[in-house]
Amino acid sequence: MLIVEDEPYMAEAICDGLRLEAIAADIAGDGDTALELLSINTYDIAVLDRDIPGPSGDEVAKSIVASGSGMPILMLTAADRLDDKATGFELGADDYLTKPFELQELVLRLRALDRRRAHSRPPVREIAGLRLDPFRREVHRDGRYVALTRKQFAALEVLVAAEGGVVSAEELLERAWDENADPFTNAVRITVSALRKRLGEPWIIATVPGVGYRIDTAPGTEREGQSRG
Repeated sequence: MLIVEDEPYMAEAICDGLRLEAIAADIAGDGDTALELLSINTYDIAVLDRDIPGPSGDEVAKSIVASGSGMPILMLTAADRLDDKATGFELGADDYLTKPFELQELVLRLRALDRRRAHSRPPVREIAGLRLDPFRREVHRDGRYVALTRKQFAALEVLVAAEGGVVSAEELLERAWDENADPFTNAVRITVSALRKRLGEPWIIATVPGVGYRIDTAPGTEREGQSRG
């Protein structure tokens, strides 16, 4: 999990306590580091102090919610007024723990969030040797782990969900990007091209000229002009 806490001794004490409970955690001492770690790693739960340097814990929470990852958020803060808690929940927090607190209570709340998360896990999808786990944000091809960026994963998720059907560039832009994306951008073409290379040969993402893209359920059999681009 990710611990976002700007007090070093507090952060280390939490991590040490969680380690004794067999819970691994990374530490971010400010909002910028938190956002950077979230862009690189996949976490099960985020524990956010709201009052941190750089982007606030509230802004980090908004970013997590906007990503669509479904990652549970526990707000950890000294602000204990009811309206403070209300705004925290409105931002997307799943639980709220005020300082000072007992480490055992934090552990119990985290385990409760993890159980709740497990019950709502989306199904793992498999097609043509691809295994995509939306919950863990992991992709394997023929048993080999494939590291993807967020946009690459989002685009692949849309393509895999189509189960071999063609997905237009417009639909990919609408579903894998945000509402402010430029409809004339070449981001889809660039992302799909990079994604195809990440997944490796034989190319599994086929281009249907003038129509869109699809997962090739029999990779290696497409004509050259359809399998690239």
